[in-house]
Amino acid sequence: MSNKPALKIDWATYEAAKFACEKWHYSKCIPKSKLAKIGVWENDKFIGVVIFGVGATSDLVKRYGLRMEQGCELVRVALTKHQQPVSRIVAISMRYLKTQFPNLRLVVSFADPSHGHHGGIYQAGNWIFNGTSQSSDEYIYKGKRWQGRSFRNSHKGMEKHPDVQIVKGSSKYRYLMPLDDDMRKQIMPLAKPYPKRVKKLDSENPSEQGGAVPTDTLQTIES
Repeated sequence: MSNKPALKIDWATYEAAKFACEKWHYSKCIPKSKLAKIGVWENDKFIGVVIFGVGATSDLVKRYGLRMEQGCELVRVALTKHQQPVSRIVAISMRYLKTQFPNLRLVVSFADPSHGHHGGIYQAGNWIFNGTSQSSDEYIYKGKRWQGRSFRNSHKGMEKHPDVQIVKGSSKYRYLMPLDDDMRKQIMPLAKPYPKRVKKLDSENPSEQGGAVPTDTLQTIES
């Protein structure tokens, strides 16, 4: 008999998703774009969120011959201590998302080697590695480093403020997960060998610290 806890996937409120990102994700923030926020519970205890969004650029999936509504980006996996493998949590979250948005055909995600990530959860989930993204400008403000779009959305018009430092961002590893057989056949020729582990920070069962908070479920996707 399995000792694994019962896993539950359902919509999360914005407040729960924001809490999880600020508490359990290295970015300490929730993205500003339109989001699908999927909550995760083990034995009815809230352990975090898996969040999908429209991505940082409008051509996220255009290069794969898809319209914008046919693809999305996995933008956050923010979990506290848990027992189920992250790759399984992400896979179930994608299946749930697909049932709600049947036109989706591709999920894209990025791993940032500058934060010690090589994409271990994607490799464990058999995602397709598609090389690296182009580097883009990032911003340092009040001791915090921001990705370009996140900063511009959160601090409109402050890009040239004297207290803001512009730095060159790192290239990120790009992973693809097709959601149907035809899409998989189409992108398999684009597959490249997986990058190797950078640091011990990347794992199937990360040890982020923090407790859970009560939260409401069954909330639909926020506009």
